[in-house]
Amino acid sequence: MLAAVCLGAACRSTPSQPAAPPPVSADTYATVNGTNITRDEVEKAFRQAGDSSQTLSDEEATTAKLSVLDDLILQEILIAKARQQNLQVADSEIDTAYAELQKNVTGEQFQQQLTQRKLTPADVRDGLRRRLLSQKVLDKEVTEKAAVTDQQVTDFFNANRAQFNLPEDAFHLAQIVVTPVRDQQVANRTGDDANTPEAANAKVKMLMDRLNMGAAFADLARDYSEDPDSAPRGGDLGLVPVSSVRQAPPAMRDAVLQMTPGRARVISQNGALIILFVVAREQAGQRDLSTPQVKQQITDALRQRKETLLRTAYLTAARTDAQVVNYLARRVVESQGKPVAAQQPPLAKP
Repeated sequence: MLAAVCLGAACRSTPSQPAAPPPVSADTYATVNGTNITRDEVEKAFRQAGDSSQTLSDEEATTAKLSVLDDLILQEILIAKARQQNLQVADSEIDTAYAELQKNVTGEQFQQQLTQRKLTPADVRDGLRRRLLSQKVLDKEVTEKAAVTDQQVTDFFNANRAQFNLPEDAFHLAQIVVTPVRDQQVANRTGDDANTPEAANAKVKMLMDRLNMGAAFADLARDYSEDPDSAPRGGDLGLVPVSSVRQAPPAMRDAVLQMTPGRARVISQNGALIILFVVAREQAGQRDLSTPQVKQQITDALRQRKETLLRTAYLTAARTDAQVVNYLARRVVESQGKPVAAQQPPLAKP
């Protein structure tokens, strides 16, 4: 029996250890479903998004690059979905987006910006292509599915009728905010962000010219406003009672009180330039769905809620389903928060 036990033990082969996966080079900052995101790609995106005149510490720069890398990871996930859905971006769309980047500066100034950031036109166009392709996926999977029915609008109004009973006259206001500094997060649809006083002034002039030519204020706000709260709503600030307007800072107070509905005026506040727009002046009393702007206001609010929910759920599910390894983040952790050196020893794949 002892011999049999020993023989049985001897006959069982020891499981072989799996071969160690090949190391990942220092140039690989992340992988998404087997596709590498390289250091060069992160550096280019970092230079394109950052303010070339701003000096960052090593820690601040690494933190910013981690944020850029996270954006590129999500972008790569969406681009993979675009390929699955046969979505494409036409050259004409990239041409239009590229022209938008240059609208507030001369060709020479734009080239100087590229030189300062060590970028080529091809780098910028590739970044635009990826962004537009990612947006096409979100438009199809989120925006197109965030429909609001008339019944939903009616139900909301009936459940919140008291909100539409104005105790005093009010102004329906909207705004476009333009700041002269680089914003950490740009919430408008084009990614446009003025980063100098000169660029801010030029941008505001361009927007006022478009308004004077008949462009819709809400569309311009969604495309260009740098206020993360109101930009997705087309700059809408809702109804502001007259008593609140009279207590506002003088520049804002005077602009609102002196403007007629449908007009816009530029004011300066806390270093930012604000294009104020008076949508309408509402009389005190109970309003209903036949009152101008009420139905549209409710529809826009419900659609925005649904879009926010669908977008959050879709991106969370897409990120969860993807196979992502963030090697740059691992290296920062392994270095105990020290800035990651330009050249790193390779890491073993998980």
